[in-house]
Amino acid sequence: MTRPALYVTRILPDPVMAAIRQQYRLISEPTDLPLAPNEQRKFFAQANAAICTLTDRIDAALLSVASRLEIVANYAVGYNNIDVAAARARGIVVTNTPDVLTDATADLTWALLLAVARRVVEADVWLRSGTWPGWAPTQMLGTDVTGKTLGIVGMGRIGQAVAQRAQGFRMPVLYASRRSCSSQPGAPAWTHRSLHEVLKNSDFVSLHVSLTDATRHLIGPRELAMMKATSFLINTSRGAVTDEAALVSALQAGKIAGAGLDVYEQEPTVHAGLTALPNVVLLPHLGSATLDTRVRMGMICLENIAAVLKGQPAPNRVT
Repeated sequence: MTRPALYVTRILPDPVMAAIRQQYRLISEPTDLPLAPNEQRKFFAQANAAICTLTDRIDAALLSVASRLEIVANYAVGYNNIDVAAARARGIVVTNTPDVLTDATADLTWALLLAVARRVVEADVWLRSGTWPGWAPTQMLGTDVTGKTLGIVGMGRIGQAVAQRAQGFRMPVLYASRRSCSSQPGAPAWTHRSLHEVLKNSDFVSLHVSLTDATRHLIGPRELAMMKATSFLINTSRGAVTDEAALVSALQAGKIAGAGLDVYEQEPTVHAGLTALPNVVLLPHLGSATLDTRVRMGMICLENIAAVLKGQPAPNRVT
């Protein structure tokens, strides 16, 4: 029996690729680099199923040539890179990979928060430079984390996981979200507030919203001006949730103390002003970048594809 034709836009971890080769006929060997649009069109036209990443723009024009395509499995939680309406119109199932990357992204959020508060990257660069003269009482003074107020914007799975970790630092948690939610039994309660109240009263503000028309530039000049001059902004959600130019201006003017970013408006381009600032920790979109998590993401994609190609409901269908 001929195996279904699968197009994978980028190479995935070895265990995932091994499973793919056992179950499907790969239309092309994926690499670490994105393909030109005309190459993608050619492969989508041949595919029964496709696995794409959040950097792939799956638009109506691309889907229009995919006459055999039954499913696009997005190797991510968010799916703003896919024209969902166009897929729905053509009867193409779109799936994502929820839950599996929650803890990895929450852990990285805390890594950024601690790194920018305690000036970890600056200190590492100084030490490696060979110019560190030895300990002194006023060197690299950072900001306390324990006991400070954590503000979370977007209280979905990842936002809640970040809030749960705040208990270990004895941090009150304020959150802005469309829905109210409760902390775990026995843990301090989380306080539901408006976005503006969260921004005004938090020492650390962590963003965990999906990218939509409503959340694009959710944090702009007005919102940054509401934050404390001693506060820090952390973003591990989507880059365009923050107005990057406004953030640079706020940091340069001392309107906020610093930022920790894993995502950017025009990836892989990063605003030049950010890279010049010592009070910003910048990571290359590593939110889910653990081996266990990335393998599980790939396996979830394959579970969704197998179900759809068998005529069964996809476990993680978004449309």
